[in-house]
Amino acid sequence: MVNWFERQWATSYTLWHILLIPLSWVFAALSFARRYLYKINWLKSYHLAVPVIVVGNINVGGTGKTPLVIWLAEQLRSAGYKPGIISRGYGGSAKQVAQVLPSSDPAIVGDEAVLIAMRTVCPVYVSANRVAAAEKLLASFPECNVIISDDGLQHYRLQRDVEIVVCDAVKGFGNGALLPAGPLRESISRLKTVDVVVSNGKSDLPKVFESIEMHLESGAFYNLLAEHQKADAQAFSRKKVVAIAGIGNPMRFFTSLKHLGLQFEGRAYPDHYAFQAEDFRRINADVIVMTEKDAVKCRAFAQSNYWVLPVNAVIKNGLMPAILAKLSK
Repeated sequence: MVNWFERQWATSYTLWHILLIPLSWVFAALSFARRYLYKINWLKSYHLAVPVIVVGNINVGGTGKTPLVIWLAEQLRSAGYKPGIISRGYGGSAKQVAQVLPSSDPAIVGDEAVLIAMRTVCPVYVSANRVAAAEKLLASFPECNVIISDDGLQHYRLQRDVEIVVCDAVKGFGNGALLPAGPLRESISRLKTVDVVVSNGKSDLPKVFESIEMHLESGAFYNLLAEHQKADAQAFSRKKVVAIAGIGNPMRFFTSLKHLGLQFEGRAYPDHYAFQAEDFRRINADVIVMTEKDAVKCRAFAQSNYWVLPVNAVIKNGLMPAILAKLSK
């Protein structure tokens, strides 16, 4: 069903698009009303004792928020801040506020939250109620002096000091329509109101939406069973390789593997797919490569032929000065 919608969202004026447009109008009206009610304080929002930076997007699906959150946490620490990170914990089953550790079960707290906890030395908490998550984090780690919210651009109950929107330059905004006729949670005009737009890849946005370019840089492959073991793509050149990806944009991962010169068979799964050992018993390969986000769900049953390709966000100059300027006000 998800793949069906994504195919419809990539085109305009299909029969299904026309039939769904009235529902998009309803969605737009409800979204506008909700945001307006928060703006006039008819719906209560909460201001934390420390600044809040929201990293989100306006469309459904992955855009590269998690690598940016990791990068941002590292940059803030280098600037002397002590950040804490909150997240929805999407894909996890936790009903209450939960702290996330590198050893946490992604089935409970979500795969992206575990990855963030692994890649940063920051406290990480998850909850659908981001206000509660932030308050619990600050109570447990009072030394934290800035909160990064992974996603939550539309979670207006939590007041924010900096809004960053990440756009996928490859996927773009589909047909430009709001849900369910299109992939947008908010209209493209929302980009005019945020502090920074970050484009994952070279942006083709109109100049009115000035953006900062980001790209993801691959590191060395590491073995999931023995993480100290490293390899490059040449090490797999004479082997049968299968690449798996249960992320928002699998083609971005597959393209990066091709750029490394890897010959492989690609298998795409739904975003946040809960991999099980049984999924791999049907894969006949010498080497299985995966993203870090998928790897956190495969550690419990890792085999010696599971390899992981880490990525790091590389961002052009301009983002941190803009953020630090906002935080210093």
